[in-house]
Amino acid sequence: MSDVVERLDDWGLPAWITLMVLGFVIFWPVGLAVLAYLIWSGRMGCGAKRRFGRWGRNWKDHCGGEKSFASGSKSRSGNAAFDEYREETLRRLEDEEREFQSFLERLRFAKDRAEFDQFMSERKSQASQAGPQSGSNGGPGDLSGGAVPPTA
Repeated sequence: MSDVVERLDDWGLPAWITLMVLGFVIFWPVGLAVLAYLIWSGRMGCGAKRRFGRWGRNWKDHCGGEKSFASGSKSRSGNAAFDEYREETLRRLEDEEREFQSFLERLRFAKDRAEFDQFMSERKSQASQAGPQSGSNGGPGDLSGGAVPPTA
């Protein structure tokens, strides 16, 4: 079994994927088992740190290093000046992100406030327009039943 694994590793990830697809085509549990083995052994993702034969791909390089800067990596590069610059830049970006989120929150609040104030002013104007007319149109305060007396 180890000879098969070594031979497939020599061919690289395309050979593993081909074996997995053929496994699914022939009998789906075989394909599922190959997929599970690929994930479990680290051959399927960025966690694998092996070179794959003639394909010459190092998955650590392929996936952008062991950890990307965006994932919050605090690893050192070996260059003190670069590390200091990177930390200062990340700190500045985090501060800008917090300020921007705060700005968005204030902007949303201002928009909500403007919409609410507009609603209230429209409601007041509708109430003031409907107020004088409701007394003679059979509204709640009109006891005449809405009938208009005949004029002579």
